[in-house]
Amino acid sequence: MTEQSAQAPIWSSPDIKVTRSDLEIDAQTQTKQICAFIQSCLIGVLKKRGVVIGLSGGIDSSVTASLCVRALGPQRVFGILMPERHSCHDSSSLGQIMADHLRIRTVTHNITPVLDAAGCYVFQNEAIRAVVPSFQPGCPFKIVLPKVGEGYRVYQLVVQMPDGSTVKERMSHEAYLQLVAATNFKQRSRKMIEYYHADRLNYAVAGSPNRLEYDQGFFVKNGDGSADFKPIAHLYKTQVYQLAEHLGVPRQISEKTPTTDTYPMEQTQEEFYFSLPYYHMDLCLYAKNSGFSPESVCHATGLSLKQAQAVFADIDSKRSSTRYGHLKPLLAQRVEEIE
Repeated sequence: MTEQSAQAPIWSSPDIKVTRSDLEIDAQTQTKQICAFIQSCLIGVLKKRGVVIGLSGGIDSSVTASLCVRALGPQRVFGILMPERHSCHDSSSLGQIMADHLRIRTVTHNITPVLDAAGCYVFQNEAIRAVVPSFQPGCPFKIVLPKVGEGYRVYQLVVQMPDGSTVKERMSHEAYLQLVAATNFKQRSRKMIEYYHADRLNYAVAGSPNRLEYDQGFFVKNGDGSADFKPIAHLYKTQVYQLAEHLGVPRQISEKTPTTDTYPMEQTQEEFYFSLPYYHMDLCLYAKNSGFSPESVCHATGLSLKQAQAVFADIDSKRSSTRYGHLKPLLAQRVEEIE
């Protein structure tokens, strides 16, 4: 099938069924095209000597780093590991495994002191106590969204108490905003470190969002949303995994369940932000982008028509609510000389 604009007419024929094969790509050709793009970015536009990339131990940053090495060579790619108090225990180790696999230089910056000084953890604790007054610092926590069909999609706070019990409470809008605002210090602090090394080395900063994240606004403005180029933002996450196989990303990374690595309780991207596992969410986004109806994804995803309609509506809602994250600073008048 040929991908069409999101404004394409909705095709509702029951004969149209979207399947995972619709997202298959020629990984070798795609790799060559992206490597050519990276080379043209650095040489023709950015005029930088190499690339800096934050290594999280996840599939997206690992594939992006692999592509940069293919395009530029390992000597021109610099990896940064940036753990903090709430990071998963294996994030840095997996990031280092990837760096060793690619034979690139790395540096480790523990950003906990920066976050402490900025008040990140204090502000988080305040927001959590507003919802769970018995919360004590050090208790693991996360925020989750109900699954499709489980009622209103309002964030809930989950806290593991010292006695091992779990408390789950619906968040007020104010508490949710403060918790997210405080947590965003993490992405913005990491980007500050990346640009320090980029400036020091005269390198460019590579961003690693996939299409699902980029389209649905799953990033922090001026945090992980900032980069000089984003080489895989056109690829659905399913396709990123295909590139990982082609590029030889270590199995420890490619077989790991995608997580947010943001809160101290283990948390998947599905329960934090997306309605479905990424391989089903990809199909829904692809179908919507191709102008197909919600009915087209029911067979492949196991969703009822009502659930599929809810996912399509959620895609539109996220695009609308996160448009701000994609916007450049607004000007009162155009400055044509530099546009």
